[in-house]
Amino acid sequence: MNEIRLAESDRDIERCFPVMVQLRPHLEDAAFVATIRRQVAGGFTLAFLERDGHVQAVAGFRVIDNLVSGRILYVDDLVTDAAARSRGYGKALFDWLMARARAEGCRTLELDSGVQRFDAHRFYLVNRMHIASYHFRLKI
Repeated sequence: MNEIRLAESDRDIERCFPVMVQLRPHLEDAAFVATIRRQVAGGFTLAFLERDGHVQAVAGFRVIDNLVSGRILYVDDLVTDAAARSRGYGKALFDWLMARARAEGCRTLELDSGVQRFDAHRFYLVNRMHIASYHFRLKI
């Protein structure tokens, strides 16, 4: 049975690392808990889908308000373990995020996705998302 929970304890956060690092390979295991704790202080939430005692998918998100969209649930990270893809875990976590957005009074669920992530884009489009903008970045 799938169980989706918030990663609130250090142990739960640590358990999410092997999946999260597949999306964010620059992360370091030794600093992961402290990094998540810093982000939580700014409104970040880490959720995970567990099946049979193993983390299968992870999502990092925050509820924010902005002028362009109003109240939104912004998904920073959404990843399914590479060994467990195409089994419905990502869809289950995405649906949970949508329900959370509704419960939080959000108007939309939004995310950015790297231009090279074609499989992720296909997943988002199948789940009724549309490409609404470009994201620009300038390193400082």
